[in-house]
Amino acid sequence: MHKSDRLFQLVNLLKGRRLAITAKQLAERFEVSERTIYRDIESLQSSGLPIFGEAGIGYIIHDHPLPPMMFSLDELTALLLGSKMVSAWTDPTLSGHAKAAMEKIEAVLPSQLKQQSEYSPYLVASFNHGAKQQAFSALLRDAINANYCVKLQYQDANNAQSLRTIEPLGMVYWGGKWTLVAYCQLRNDYREFRLDRMLDLTATTIPFATNTNKNLEHYVALVRAKYADQS
Repeated sequence: MHKSDRLFQLVNLLKGRRLAITAKQLAERFEVSERTIYRDIESLQSSGLPIFGEAGIGYIIHDHPLPPMMFSLDELTALLLGSKMVSAWTDPTLSGHAKAAMEKIEAVLPSQLKQQSEYSPYLVASFNHGAKQQAFSALLRDAINANYCVKLQYQDANNAQSLRTIEPLGMVYWGGKWTLVAYCQLRNDYREFRLDRMLDLTATTIPFATNTNKNLEHYVALVRAKYADQS
């Protein structure tokens, strides 16, 4: 666990307790040494967190706004809106992480700001991203991370169907539709595939390699150059 993650979880743990907890208990909880916990506590206290207690007795956070986690309403709106988008428009795993992130943010908010955040004017609809697209999204995310080819049955805008082996490079959200950017082995070139037009998707164990002329950044550079020439 990274130090930043441990500090964040440490704050949440102390914030949620009514009674003090010792450094030994914290060390066992986070699987680190007591010395590490002492350093973490000192670091948090020096940043302004109201942590009370001492070694051998225990630590607790009094009910008080936490300075490092203070957000303006606009900052909070941006963070929560982004998390809601990820929650609504990606696969269940990423959605779960987004919801967990929102809970962590809301857990350390002062009550006044928490009340304001509950009345956001933004609504994120998820009805265009069904279970099938979510499953495809999860499969593609794993394939992109592992650099494995996938077999795709696809139906284009003219209802023509094709079966291809593709090398998935990344996914782009175009405000309503997810599009997969991939290198198509049938065409030996970049192709874009909308998730809502995918009929079937199968993972393989066939690896592929990227290079300077075959990766997501290269594709984006080509697109930018194309539109620059047209302007």
